[in-house]
Amino acid sequence: MNDVIENRTFDEIEVGESASLARQLTERDIQLFAVMSGDVNPAHVDHEYARDDQFHQIIGHGMWTGSLISTVLGTQLPGPGTIYEDQSLHFTAPVRPGDTVTVKVTVKEKDSARAGVVFDCTCTRQDGTVVVSGTAEVIAPREKIRRNRVHLPDVTLEDRGAKLRRLINDAKAYGPLAMAVVHPVDSASLLGASAAAEAGLIDPVLVGPEAKIREAAEAAGVDIGAYRLESTAHSHAAAQRSVELVKEGAARALMKGKLHTDELMGAVVDKRAELRTERRISHAFVMDVPSYAQPVLITDAAINIAPDLEVKADIIRNVIDLARALDIDDPKVAILSAVETVSARMGSTLDAAALCKMADRGQIANGTLDGPLAFDNAVSVEAARVKGITSPVAGKADVLVAPDLEAGNMLAKQLEYMGNAKAAGLVLGARIPIALTSRADDDLSRMASCALALMLDTKQRGARAA
Repeated sequence: MNDVIENRTFDEIEVGESASLARQLTERDIQLFAVMSGDVNPAHVDHEYARDDQFHQIIGHGMWTGSLISTVLGTQLPGPGTIYEDQSLHFTAPVRPGDTVTVKVTVKEKDSARAGVVFDCTCTRQDGTVVVSGTAEVIAPREKIRRNRVHLPDVTLEDRGAKLRRLINDAKAYGPLAMAVVHPVDSASLLGASAAAEAGLIDPVLVGPEAKIREAAEAAGVDIGAYRLESTAHSHAAAQRSVELVKEGAARALMKGKLHTDELMGAVVDKRAELRTERRISHAFVMDVPSYAQPVLITDAAINIAPDLEVKADIIRNVIDLARALDIDDPKVAILSAVETVSARMGSTLDAAALCKMADRGQIANGTLDGPLAFDNAVSVEAARVKGITSPVAGKADVLVAPDLEAGNMLAKQLEYMGNAKAAGLVLGARIPIALTSRADDDLSRMASCALALMLDTKQRGARAA
């Protein structure tokens, strides 16, 4: 593209003179135009709707094509200094993603008294079909203008939470999961549980002080009449009763409400609850990072503060089970450190090397491990290439294993608050999935955590049945 734009003055313009440009329509163009204009007509942005309309697929906005006429007039003929006065357009055929539109404006007449110029305008598809035709009237500049082309900023489209929404839709096929919602005495807990129930993800059992639950439901405008309510005296009793419901078969998962994590987990790890397995309990986030191609799982960022080698092995086994429940058949597991080389001075690199050898020997199964890997090498193919790292995991990790809780928690929070990521998460390694929601979680995060629990429960029950 020429870095300089120059106009044609009124005196230079001749009748019959023309200018043109060609532009291919992409789905990104359609989305950008919808964001800019607010025109979210489903014919343009909803694939499911568009399959059944007259064109059988999404089409571009008519005014996207029309705007290309303005582009030619404002940058080529007449160019800088042009004042748009009138436009008449006739739309005759659709433009679909992948179509190339050629826009041509031709000088039809001139008015010396006011420097007015009338243009014939046509927009033609690559197959010769005219999609738009009409006329445009402008006031042409009388003085010569030559300017450096202004370089516009790059525009990034982010559909924040799209991957989590797809996960929720996938989980709906498995039917509702009986879930004890522990001490839901605040609006956030009840709204999240209600939204998940309405989506068909869970069949909630509300466990806690009845009066406080009903008061919170009224404040949040949530109708809890259809849900089972187990009344307890306080939050500690709610945690105990919730694990009893699991033992009784009335619940197959737990979701944290408004109580401290250690209060809930204390009831879970109590030997009388019979919820422990031979593995160490851990936590995993499923992060929807707009700039990353697939969901990425981060572990452990919530439970194990300074895991040793054996605990890290269980953390990885747990997260592999979750990844496989999300239909990631061979999860690529990156074991993070600050560097990608093994050093006796950095214990996390020794652990990473040992964990990879454990995987080689079958002690950790059903995933592909590599480490130590620095974060950039784990998520960027280009960074791995520059460092000369040849690995099936580098640049394409499905799972990021943090060296300790502090690193994992900071990584997850940085992605959420500076990378526009959305997060859901589960406690793993117990006999049931546990949604360890935060007060800062919105409805989407809570629903996605319920979807994770449903998918993991379905996978575990299938494995047990087999």
